[in-house]
Amino acid sequence: MINFKKKVLKNGLTVLFEKRDVPVTTVMLAAKYGSAYESVEEKGMAHFIEHLCFKGTANRTVKQIAEEVERVGGDLNAFTHEEVTAYHVKLPSEHLDIAMSVISDVFFNAIFPEEEVEKEGNVICEEIKMYKDNPIRHTIEKIKENLYEAPFGMSIAGSAENVKGMSRDTLYNKHREAYVPSNSILCVVGSNDFEEVVEIAEKFSEKKDVVKVSVPKISEKILKDSESRPGVEQTNLAIGFHFPFAKENGRYAAELFSAILGQGMSSKLFTEVREKRGLVYAVKSDVDLGKEYGYMIIYAGTDEEKRQEVLDVCLEEFGKMGSITSEELEAAKVQVVGNRHVESEGSEATALNLILEEISGDSKDYYNYGKKIMAVSLADIKRLAKISKFSSFSLGP
Repeated sequence: MINFKKKVLKNGLTVLFEKRDVPVTTVMLAAKYGSAYESVEEKGMAHFIEHLCFKGTANRTVKQIAEEVERVGGDLNAFTHEEVTAYHVKLPSEHLDIAMSVISDVFFNAIFPEEEVEKEGNVICEEIKMYKDNPIRHTIEKIKENLYEAPFGMSIAGSAENVKGMSRDTLYNKHREAYVPSNSILCVVGSNDFEEVVEIAEKFSEKKDVVKVSVPKISEKILKDSESRPGVEQTNLAIGFHFPFAKENGRYAAELFSAILGQGMSSKLFTEVREKRGLVYAVKSDVDLGKEYGYMIIYAGTDEEKRQEVLDVCLEEFGKMGSITSEELEAAKVQVVGNRHVESEGSEATALNLILEEISGDSKDYYNYGKKIMAVSLADIKRLAKISKFSSFSLGP
């Protein structure tokens, strides 16, 4: 039986907790602020802030932040996504106090030293170059750009020009606006007590701040283009479709659709494009569904001369999804629910999914996932298969 609890504290902080018997705990603290909240001029700011939060606090140096967690066998990391920036610690459950102390300090009390801003900005500019040099990563970023107008369509990391133009005060002030208890979610998954988690969390801040961040309008578009690059041997092809949002009813149908179409060696794309025709080594689909956006991507790597054939076959298989049988759908439901169970073995994945569900609606929906998947009908899948507009991008020799 699942032991889950939720509480909104007086300071506005939402606390989510799942009790587990395994003596390992994940503590994840997330701001409801990510790349989707940025204007064109701000693009890259959420990611830059994430980097700077590890550059010292009012109470700890950079070295102390890492040492306190690592000396008890734990690890500390963070990530920036469209609708959330999250910081997480995983360690033995007996050291919950260390995890909560370090992560809250990094999250709320980062000081953004002036000398670190320029240095870390240079690091991020190298990160941006690294992404561009990676053909697959660059292709995925470009298909998003072809699906959405700026600012949402722009890279989460931003541009080198944007990053270098951000001052310490601008970054610090945005952090203070977004990283407040009433705009944050704390999720703890492990063998601790909920009362202990709440008691520690209540000390984070007694003040209920006013949230000053909001999502700019996200506008869709359809664009098809390509790019050539010397030294690239293989053509990287991406096809993108606008799909239901995470807060919409079609969300579960979208996840099933992608699983059947292109996730795994038994998927329709793998079977048809690779196994039957031998056109690719890699071909897959994936969905990114947020509260205010949703899209599916098909990726394939192929020879330039076969690019159009691969594109045509992928689109044909997409359309054929309107003809799947009830037996295929039921088998896919078992697969997708099973995938969630396997994924949920990790406390980090559970913590993240609980937070994302809370952002989209209600964290308790995480535990209704199987029921929601099982309720998807053939008509729901066929409705998605009728989507005819698509974006495309290819990067080749």
